[in-house]
Amino acid sequence: MKKIVLVAALLAMTGSAFAADMPLKAVKAPAPAPFDPWDIAFGGAVMSDYIFRGVTQSNHNPSVAAYFEPRYNVNKDLQLYIGTSGESISFANRAAAEIDVYGGIRPTFGAFALDIGVWGYLYPGGSCADNVLTGGVPGGGVCAVSTSTIFLANGNVMKKDVSFFEVYGKGNYTINDNWQFGVTEYYSPNFLNSGAWGDYASVTGKYTAPSSAFGTSGVGMYVSGEFGRQWLGTSSAFYGVNSVLGNFSAGIPYASYDTWNIGIGFTYKVFTLDLRYSDTDLSKGNCSAFTSAFNASGNTSVTPINPGGTGSNWCGAAGIAKLSADLTAMTNLK
Repeated sequence: MKKIVLVAALLAMTGSAFAADMPLKAVKAPAPAPFDPWDIAFGGAVMSDYIFRGVTQSNHNPSVAAYFEPRYNVNKDLQLYIGTSGESISFANRAAAEIDVYGGIRPTFGAFALDIGVWGYLYPGGSCADNVLTGGVPGGGVCAVSTSTIFLANGNVMKKDVSFFEVYGKGNYTINDNWQFGVTEYYSPNFLNSGAWGDYASVTGKYTAPSSAFGTSGVGMYVSGEFGRQWLGTSSAFYGVNSVLGNFSAGIPYASYDTWNIGIGFTYKVFTLDLRYSDTDLSKGNCSAFTSAFNASGNTSVTPINPGGTGSNWCGAAGIAKLSADLTAMTNLK
């Protein structure tokens, strides 16, 4: 009996050894998803005021916007993109829309991200306010504000076509999940087709609240701000003036100005509600000369480039509420 038990034990041990020596069938790991370099970003917004570098583009009225941006990711640290966007505006030359066409490259180096490209601003539909081309002024196809239209007889004038382009570079440094800081630089040789060069530089900052700040609601929050300066050159002769304050008949030297904004935003899924305050240090008189505002009024805001003294609030303090939706095909349409 003992021999039988011993033999059984030896067989069991031998069987276990043999089992251990048998090769196991390899379990195939699932193949990684193929890398798709293509993506598309798109979205839209409705805002109480369209402010561009401290200056309203919509006469302090509501504006709508939309954009479409195909992207190609060369790798995880390098993206190429082109895009188009549109905003509703209110200009003195009756252009009712701004159409933007842009493209560039976005390289990333760890926590530092760059964005370099070219941006074109197109303003279709511009026309002469009185449907009559002004005569004897270089660069035809320009418009003058006239009492024969809905525009005020404030002496301001604006070219029929104010389209222009800028080259730009932006840098953003992410310190951690909460803090980001950045710099921007934009340059145009012919800002708003005025004949004057334009250079804009700014610094930006953003604080994003921890994801736990609103519990499990999915709501996020951030606070952000920007301080910038818009430098401007001398306009073409069309905008020139000659008065006792100075002879600028060959073109007026636009006043450069500082601008700033600060705001708070709330995010939920693809939606963002941004509440912002914006302002500049540009005087009402120089604002009227720079913007050709059709509703500039009065005669007390006299400056060398605005001897008529009309004043405009298009460059003053403004509060903006903006509701936007931003999606990408890879994330939101799968």
